[in-house]
Amino acid sequence: MAKIRLIVIAAYKADDEGNMVEAFEPRQMPTEDRAIREGKALSSQYDGVLAWARDADPDIGEYGPPTIIYQHGEIPDIG
Repeated sequence: MAKIRLIVIAAYKADDEGNMVEAFEPRQMPTEDRAIREGKALSSQYDGVLAWARDADPDIGEYGPPTIIYQHGEIPDIG
């Protein structure tokens, strides 16, 4: 299989102690444009939204560094 582009969106909300926790399981998106549109739509519902992309070759387990393509609000340290 050839290299693919992984595009993911995640949303976060603050718990009772103020820690940012996942609002739902991260979702794979078909395009970066779609991830940005979804991120903007979710921004009014969650404390933080993050969309990121990276090149990958899952057959051999190679994953490039993630690039943030959309960010809104507060997100946890994902590094």
